[in-house]
Amino acid sequence: MKAVVMAGGFGTRLRPLTINRPKPMVPVLNRPMMEHVVSLLSKHGLSDITALLYFQSDAIRAYFGDGSKFGVSMSYVKPEEDFGTAGAVAFALENSSEPVIVISGDLITNFDLGQAIKWHQDKKADATILLTRLDNPLAYGIVITDEDDRIVRFLEKPTWSEAFSDTINTGIYILEPAVIKMIPKRTNFDFSQDLYPKMLSAKMKLYGRIMDGYWRDVGNIDEYRQVHYDLFDDKPSVEISLYESKEYEDGMLYYDKLAKIPENISIKGKVFIGNGAQISESAKLENSVIGANTEIGAGALIKKSIIWENTKIGAETKMTEAIVCSNSKLGQNVQLLDNVVVSDECTIGDSATVKANCKIWPGKSVDDGAIVSSSMVWGEKWNRELFTDSKITGLALTEITPEMAVKVGSAFGAFLGEGSSLVTSRDASDASRLLKRGMLSGILAAGVTADDLEMLPIPVVRYCLHNGSYSAGVYFRHNPLDYRLIDIIFFDGDGLDMPASKLKKVERLYVGEDYQRVTLDKIGRLNRPKFLLEDYRREFMSHIKKEVIKKAGVKIVIDHSNGASSQIFPAIFSELGVSAVELNASLNPSRELTGGAEQSFLDSTAQISSIVKSLNADIGFVINPAAEKIKVVDGDGLPIDDQLLLLIVTELFLKLHQVKKIAVPVNASMGVEKIAAQHNVEVIRVPSTHLAMMEIFRKGEVSFVGGTIGGFIFPGFQRASDAILSVIKLLEMLAESGETLAGLRQKLDIYKSQTAAVPCPWSSKGRVLRKLITEAKDKKHQLIDGVRIFENGGWVLVTPDRYKASFNIIAETTSDDETSALIEQYKNRVENFKNN
Repeated sequence: MKAVVMAGGFGTRLRPLTINRPKPMVPVLNRPMMEHVVSLLSKHGLSDITALLYFQSDAIRAYFGDGSKFGVSMSYVKPEEDFGTAGAVAFALENSSEPVIVISGDLITNFDLGQAIKWHQDKKADATILLTRLDNPLAYGIVITDEDDRIVRFLEKPTWSEAFSDTINTGIYILEPAVIKMIPKRTNFDFSQDLYPKMLSAKMKLYGRIMDGYWRDVGNIDEYRQVHYDLFDDKPSVEISLYESKEYEDGMLYYDKLAKIPENISIKGKVFIGNGAQISESAKLENSVIGANTEIGAGALIKKSIIWENTKIGAETKMTEAIVCSNSKLGQNVQLLDNVVVSDECTIGDSATVKANCKIWPGKSVDDGAIVSSSMVWGEKWNRELFTDSKITGLALTEITPEMAVKVGSAFGAFLGEGSSLVTSRDASDASRLLKRGMLSGILAAGVTADDLEMLPIPVVRYCLHNGSYSAGVYFRHNPLDYRLIDIIFFDGDGLDMPASKLKKVERLYVGEDYQRVTLDKIGRLNRPKFLLEDYRREFMSHIKKEVIKKAGVKIVIDHSNGASSQIFPAIFSELGVSAVELNASLNPSRELTGGAEQSFLDSTAQISSIVKSLNADIGFVINPAAEKIKVVDGDGLPIDDQLLLLIVTELFLKLHQVKKIAVPVNASMGVEKIAAQHNVEVIRVPSTHLAMMEIFRKGEVSFVGGTIGGFIFPGFQRASDAILSVIKLLEMLAESGETLAGLRQKLDIYKSQTAAVPCPWSSKGRVLRKLITEAKDKKHQLIDGVRIFENGGWVLVTPDRYKASFNIIAETTSDDETSALIEQYKNRVENFKNN
């Protein structure tokens, strides 16, 4: 008799265990579930096996090969369409004319299949369904048989009111060739919904055999745990004869002979330890499974837990009823409370706590000392807050989903209040459009009216807010550093980044879901404003010295990065007489940014350098997709780095304008002070955030703000960084001053800066800062954003990273060697301070 193993579907209910492997390859007692099934078939003489493959099929093929390693002959079939359960089996048996036993590859059973086959043959049955009895049958097909064991009634997954039996279909079938021929070829056809009702109608010999023994469908995480708990409770579910055994006072240890196990460990109940595992002294293990090549640290307490292969558990770590998947690393003194799941390739830092029932999805990092109180789905780290720097950032459609966007929109709308109005816009991507529409649903349901600008860039959104009567604005874009991430940026009614104090209130509404939707007659309206671009261009041009630029007759190359600046520049260039070669000027929603938007930004700069040189252009620009910052290339095709660009723009601005004060971020070059001193101008340093730059400009304390990532705030038109204005202002200032970029480079490119990052647990950041400040008390220093210390004619800035468990260090002197020495000096300081 032939056997067909149905090798599972997507395993959605078992997530996150099944994200990186198909459901049949999830291990039970350190062996894939499907291996237990194959062993059972082999034990009963069923060695001709066809595996019916579905999700992540390559993993199954690679593991089982031709089957010889397991004493069987394995072949594989993968349907090209969804043929249903019966249709798929018929597809796999197109060239077979013998009886077949069909069994799922993701269940655990010790049924006597040989006895069942003999029973089927003795009955001369057309088909036999193996049955068992369960206390709760609702998740399965329930069956009634008569006194001769013929099936007389069959109902798939009933409610309690429909449950007419506790006898259920186990999904194991014995079928004669005539029954296989009843299944339409390459058609969606199901055993329970189609084939068996058809057989009952035809009064065929459809029998049900109630089996003795163990059976469990591992359909979700609770069932996965229970199949192990049954094993601990001496229910004979799977074969354990492959293990060596050793009796302890309070339990029994089953282990592979290559495992390293010291004498002074505690064993309670049943403990299974896989091949190559290493257990450290004083470990306490109770009713648990330890995977192959896994390390358990000294003094660790592992209770009723399942740990997969190649995982490391730190000393004194404690877990109860946990599942820890492959290639994960738990630090020292970690606590996993009841029913925690840690998926593949996760890192849990020292002294972290994961609270009961949380699931940590693959690749996540939990920082030292963090407390995780809700499940972490996808992403790269545990974020303590929803908002960071006036925005929400997360993986598109996995962390930031349409459902989440609706909920955020509802909370934000409730914060603004019924009858308020706001502005929305986005970049060109389909993901941003989808998520913006989701948020708009929540906003409108809160009674807030939305003026949707569709795909206009951030500077136009800010202009609209500043010149309108709106309460707020929202912009959707792909993150500049990682195209997989979406940023949802929030603005206040004046067009500035919304402050954290307001967004905290939104977050409380979001987390508590403490908001109400309005009645039907008060739903907000969705509008499409007209003539906004014309208004923006008209006021823009009123702040430009048009004749100065026209007279210069400049020739430029500009790359729009497929952003919305391409909708604005052509009319401006035409009016100013600028000869422009424009690249990537289309709005492309499907543009793939390999390595992220920031890398694409840099690649575009390299490309435009050669074009500027070959066309003999005066200058080249790259505009980022949101039109907030620029990269510049001089007439020789040489890129100008951000710090040098800041010095050039500052030099030009102060040469042409009589001002008293300007502002720059704390990480700006010390050359700014040198330039300002020549013009008797005071320099105010502010934190390295766009919000801080905008706030000081809004207060009227300064006349110009220069940024360190290609963004500038000029007086007059905008109170935030506007790349469109920056391009035109730079052309204007060069023309009016008679300076060239090459000449300014030669004059100002004398400062040497370097950067470095030093990993540091979140819990140690405060201590490091305290010790740096204490050490710097006798030196000139600034405490604006981190610690800026002046050393040997230069300076070093040490700042805690806002998003990662690390410190960022930037240093500047007039010598590469001196700068390198300063970087190394403070890297060592951070390393020492975080550990002492």
